Amino acid sequence: MEGPPLSPLPCALTIAGSDSGAGAGLQADLLTFAALGVYGTTAVTCLTAQNPRGVSALHAAPATFVREQCQQVQAYFHPQALKTGMLLETAIVEEVADFIRESRIPAVIDPVMVATSGATLLTPAAIEAMQKKLLPLASLVTPNLDEASILLGKKVQGGADAEPDARTLAKTYGVPFLLKGGHASGNLLLDVLAWPHGRTMTLSAPRAPGVDTHGSGCTLSAAITAYLAKGLNLEEAVQAGHAYLQQAIHKPMLVKGLKTIRHL
Repeated sequence: MEGPPLSPLPCALTIAGSDSGAGAGLQADLLTFAALGVYGTTAVTCLTAQNPRGVSALHAAPATFVREQCQQVQAYFHPQALKTGMLLETAIVEEVADFIRESRIPAVIDPVMVATSGATLLTPAAIEAMQKKLLPLASLVTPNLDEASILLGKKVQGGADAEPDARTLAKTYGVPFLLKGGHASGNLLLDVLAWPHGRTMTLSAPRAPGVDTHGSGCTLSAAITAYLAKGLNLEEAVQAGHAYLQQAIHKPMLVKGLKTIRHL
């Protein structure tokens, strides 16, 4: 039976994997939603056995079950925005794409493919399905440099090349891209937001030595999703999400509820 949301707060949905260490994945998303005053709901795509040092095992949920979770959340809570994280398999990518197409909920796609530890988090066939079926539906795609390299079919290094590469990604897939520069070399990190028509906006931040940033990509995409759910436009949501993440990295004790960014 349909009913009103249990909370008057804006609502967001994360479609992602579970991180047993709670540093990334849907646990990080929920912490971020809560810290930003957004009611968080979930569709679990897979279970992982992991900690910040690596992923030792994965167990995918049936694709139809992922879709059913999304539909039940939509029917009752009516989320204003959603994000995706680890989708793992082709069938899950396809079911999620169908749900986004039918629901028309603004979607932030974090194209999680490879863990920092090197673990593969998306099969080659699923990457192709994501490129063809999911990315064109996105309100925003948020790849890191390794993911952008896969999506462009060439090495993406960030830095001085970040703006043209971000522009190429947005033009190729026909949707806005936020190319994240956290894996680039140097002490000044650049994130570039690009629109398909060619406009770009660059956000910069100093590197924070001595901080474990496991889960920072999830936190950023979740923060952007939360701000979209609160009614900000895309440019405003990206700026606010970037500022939130930088505060979490550089002044983690000031960010209520955030446990994903830790000093070493």
